[in-house]
Amino acid sequence: MKARWTLIALVVLIPLVLAACGEDEPSGVGATAVASMSSPDGIPMGTVTLAQGPNGVLISADVKDLTPGTHGFHIHSVGACTPDFSAAGGHFAPTDHGHGFMHPDGSHAGDLPNIYAGSDGTARADVFTDQVTLAADAETSVFDSDGSAIIIHAKPDSYGAEPGAGDRVACGVIERN
Repeated sequence: MKARWTLIALVVLIPLVLAACGEDEPSGVGATAVASMSSPDGIPMGTVTLAQGPNGVLISADVKDLTPGTHGFHIHSVGACTPDFSAAGGHFAPTDHGHGFMHPDGSHAGDLPNIYAGSDGTARADVFTDQVTLAADAETSVFDSDGSAIIIHAKPDSYGAEPGAGDRVACGVIERN
């Protein structure tokens, strides 16, 4: 009878212990967030949604009123867009890597691939990154003490050490859903 209770205890307790230790899934899986994008004049330009998966974050942009062509697309370090888009700070870089995908030591966590706006000014893109998380307590969380924002730039990012993406033409604070 004692062996039976020991077996029952193990069957019940082991999954609880593993869940408490975070062994089932990474923290934040299933979490979602959105950035409502606006122009410098406050005109709505669309949304960028973020969805936490087990291996990173899927970022989906659906924006309008951009100039046709390629635009830099980044997560910035501060969750603020006002009084002007400079309030969003620089690129999100919790691990202090250099700028750009071509940097030999790795890129900022907020460096994302450029997006392309068609002749009608709309851009739709899905980007996956394993450099950020929506989990609250992680070093690379976009929900750190001052939050984060999405910025779209006037020109394409160079992917090199110098960003060169030009003016900030759209901004949205990342907020939990």
